[in-house]
Amino acid sequence: MPVEKNAVVATAPAATQQHGEAAFFDVDNTLMKGASLFHVARKMYERKAFTLSQAAGFAWKQFKFVLRGEKMEDVHSVRDSALILAAGIKVSDIKELGEEVYDEMIESRIWPGTKALAEQHLRVGRKVWLVTATPIEVATVISTRLGLTGALGTVGEVEDGAYTGRLVGEILHGPAKAVAVQRVADEEGLDLKRCWAYSDSHNDIPLLTLVGHPVCINPDAGLRRHARENNWPVYDFRSGRRAATLGLKAATVGGAVYGLWRGFSKFRSPRV
Repeated sequence: MPVEKNAVVATAPAATQQHGEAAFFDVDNTLMKGASLFHVARKMYERKAFTLSQAAGFAWKQFKFVLRGEKMEDVHSVRDSALILAAGIKVSDIKELGEEVYDEMIESRIWPGTKALAEQHLRVGRKVWLVTATPIEVATVISTRLGLTGALGTVGEVEDGAYTGRLVGEILHGPAKAVAVQRVADEEGLDLKRCWAYSDSHNDIPLLTLVGHPVCINPDAGLRRHARENNWPVYDFRSGRRAATLGLKAATVGGAVYGLWRGFSKFRSPRV
């Protein structure tokens, strides 16, 4: 049976397999601090793949996650914006860009604690997969650089070596992650009750519920509450808990908006 059509598997050498067991890690805010797709967009802007106004619109959609958490309408909006920006870009360029993004922006943002958990699974012979809405080309770079087994990620349709602006299947997010992992389990002969899954988001509760060992990393409020109600283990690798009051959230919003603007504007060509 083929893997879920919106997930591509990128395999890498692993230790002697612990039969029937594996671990599945979300990427954004679980394996690394922040959103990997934001850094991809920033690098694409640096390469003049799109305009500042397009970048600002994309960044604002991403930033709404900070204000109200992930909602499916926001995810679909980000997806649509990203697809429009990606249309016509060569796959080879995105693969090269993924390497640069990892070296310059992602590697330093990986949570050492989450990385240690993944490495522990590898040491005892379990396969370790990334499961993320991030484009498969970028997810594959992260997986390969960390020596993991493989990656499941969102797949863009390709014609003549370039993206068409359409997806193959759906964005790998929320319940779609559970579907993709179930397909991998069927192909690999995994016993999901003996498998682990790690995430920060309440949107990944379907994935976490699918396995016998769900673990919450840097959980959002919804997932933290669900973990408490179901006695799930929680690891928080952040230096401090997120602001809970509206006033502190507003202060965070102001700083983040300024940071987004500075992050993109630093790549603008100097005015003559």
